[in-house]
Amino acid sequence: PVHVFKAIDALPTRTHPMTQFSIAIMAMRTESEFAKAYAAGVHKSEYWDATYEDCMNLIARLPRVAAYIYRRMYHNDQHIEPDPKLDWAGNFAHMLGFDGDEFKELMRMYLTIHADHEGGNVSAHTVHLVGSALSDAYLSFAAGMNGLAGPLHGLANQEVIRWINNMRQELGGGLPTKEQIANYCKQTLAAGKVIPGFGHAVLRKTDPRYTAQREFAKAKMPNDELFKIVSMVYEVVPDILAATGKVKNPWPNVDAHSGQLLTHYGFVEYEFYTVLFGVARSLGTLANLILDRAMGMPIERPGSTTTDLLKKQFDK
Repeated sequence: PVHVFKAIDALPTRTHPMTQFSIAIMAMRTESEFAKAYAAGVHKSEYWDATYEDCMNLIARLPRVAAYIYRRMYHNDQHIEPDPKLDWAGNFAHMLGFDGDEFKELMRMYLTIHADHEGGNVSAHTVHLVGSALSDAYLSFAAGMNGLAGPLHGLANQEVIRWINNMRQELGGGLPTKEQIANYCKQTLAAGKVIPGFGHAVLRKTDPRYTAQREFAKAKMPNDELFKIVSMVYEVVPDILAATGKVKNPWPNVDAHSGQLLTHYGFVEYEFYTVLFGVARSLGTLANLILDRAMGMPIERPGSTTTDLLKKQFDK
């Protein structure tokens, strides 16, 4: 709808792209089929049907909205119309301004592996939680995107590429040695910071999504300098993290590689990377939202405690 673009245009161009993305999703709520059906008194056994329509419409529109934000921020409002002959991911790449076949292939993989791997992450759980109150797909997904925008979640992919670039700058540019990378990693940890892109709440091995990206890079850009650095970081960091005795999973996750692939093709606007993540996450989270309504899942309520119980806990 036109008013969605007007809502985006009303924001300063310096507004973080995830903020613009979230606001645009909320603005699209005027089109919610679930909200209309619920107001009309639809039976709860039919909630899933209107939710399905909302989710499919939202998934279809997200690439257009995301590309609009990207072109507005970084390409002087020079927008590119969608090409109905292209697939979902290919069309997204086209509207962003990347028409090369390899980048379209990358975007197909990127959107697939970032869709959703389980419900234990902030964005996926938030969509489920907010949806459990019978909030429609637009309200629920916008909430999930606000969680994804956090530095400990979706922003990690841009933090990885910044960390690598800062390391290169501090080491004088060029291709560092493994010893130099190891020393820089130790300095990062000694400063009370984390090495972005490593560790996972569930996995205890190299993230298979990292491996998929690594195989893509080996096939398409084996001599890319940044890829060589990412590979050396992969060889160096796990042993350093394991040696601290504080890390359950010292292996790389999906964020440790995605920035390198995007940078190789000239997509260097790091703060926009999380929007790409958000577009992808719609596939998994919204599919789950449809299932929630089809299965009649109840409202989710967090556990609670009392002041007396807290006092007893601290007294221990």
